[in-house]
Amino acid sequence: MFESLFNHIEKFVPLESSEIGILESSLSLSTIKKKALVLQEGQVCDTAYFIVKGCMRQYIINDKGSEQTLQFGVENWWITDYLSYHNNAPSHFYIQAVENCEIIAIEKSVLESLLIQIPKLERYFRIVSQKSFGAAQMRIKFLFTMSAEERYHHFNGLNPEFVQRVPQYMLASYLDFSAEFMSKIRAGKI
Repeated sequence: MFESLFNHIEKFVPLESSEIGILESSLSLSTIKKKALVLQEGQVCDTAYFIVKGCMRQYIINDKGSEQTLQFGVENWWITDYLSYHNNAPSHFYIQAVENCEIIAIEKSVLESLLIQIPKLERYFRIVSQKSFGAAQMRIKFLFTMSAEERYHHFNGLNPEFVQRVPQYMLASYLDFSAEFMSKIRAGKI
């Protein structure tokens, strides 16, 4: 049931069978329906989500009332509002299931207890956080240095299966252009 999480952890830190037992007893698998929100702006985020199956996204609603996708998460990725989670402050974001999802949701109090019981998990979460932060830095670089067309082709080259998986308007907002522009790029008109 939790094999994908255990395998992901094992890529970065080895766990003893007793540690796996402690971890397993603290976890539960949940199903989230497509389009369901697990976090809304203004709520305090006290949960981190490991995606076992499916796709989720983090987004904002801008001043014009349009959704702006900031992050996607797919299988074996974590997604949360880190600032709200760590500062116990109201979130500025929404987190939504893009597809039907199976997730492992870990509440902050449970995770804090696990980090004391299994100190190796501190290293795991540090590495995962650093990788996530690095990816966010690269995304910002691409937004500042590439044209919209270049961003699309770069992203499509790295993630061709993903481009087919998410609604085009979400991908367009993630790449910071309009759905109409996305249609023109895909049709080869640009």
